[in-house]
Order: sequence, then structure tokens, then C-alpha cells
Amino acid sequence: MSPTSGTPLRASGVATLIGRKFHVSYSVSGATRLMHRLGFSPQVPARRVAERDEQAVAVWKEATWAEVKGRGRPAGAISASKTKQA
Repeated sequence: MSPTSGTPLRASGVATLIGRKFHVSYSVSGATRLMHRLGFSPQVPARRVAERDEQAVAVWKEATWAEVKGRGRPAGAISASKTKQA
């Protein structure tokens, strides 16, 4: 986690870096507000990786994701919550 490593730091990483460098404690939300005040915004990747295999992604989506996603709850299922139904 280095500011010169080229990888974007999340607010938790910035809070840790500030603590190590300046011996000052910041919460994650405090680091987020500090970054915003200084004009920094969240980093978002501009493009996909060059090594991405579109065919492998499509196969994974069809096979694995369908299994992971599941079918959800049956239509007649009721909630296990003890709160009153609306």
C-alpha cells in the first residue's frame, strides 16, 4: 500500500497510511471526507484488462453464475421475520 505504487487507495487504506505516516487516527468516513475536501474522488477503472477472455466469461456466466444465483424463494414463501405483514 504505497501512494506511488500506481494502485488506487481506498478510504481505509488512506486512513491507515495517514496513521502510519503522521501518527494521527482517522476513521474510514473521516478519511473519505478529508479526501473529498482535498479534491480527490473515488478511482474507477477506465477500461477492462487486456488479458480478459470474453469466451471464458460467457461460459462462466452461463454455467457458474446461474448456479450461484439460484432460483430465489418460491412464489408462495413467507418471511421468517416476526414483524407484521403489510
